[in-house]
Amino acid sequence: MAIIYKICPEELWRAAEAAGVFRGAPVDLADGFIHFSTAAQVAETAAKHFAGQPDLLLVAVDAAALGGRLRYEVSRGGALFPHLYGALPMSAVLWARPMPLDGEGGHFLPFDPA
Repeated sequence: MAIIYKICPEELWRAAEAAGVFRGAPVDLADGFIHFSTAAQVAETAAKHFAGQPDLLLVAVDAAALGGRLRYEVSRGGALFPHLYGALPMSAVLWARPMPLDGEGGHFLPFDPA
């Protein structure tokens, strides 16, 4: 199973859970797709875009459950990143876990990306 990851403020994610669907964070809405990372990309994404931010969750998603709305497109450094064109149904979500801050403003990942 291919798993992709979304870093999300906990408050925004809990609202999405209550609604039964995640439509995206403000950056996703502005860009027209929901940004995801692969296991190999998520640590760099956290460091680059979320350093020092508390109360974040790492959301694991079954990529296959998203069908043709998920596209891998060139982004940071020429790497292919998963982008979802449309809302994320909760049925595709495997888990959502806290990303606590370390002492230097980085985040502990709640899985082993190796």
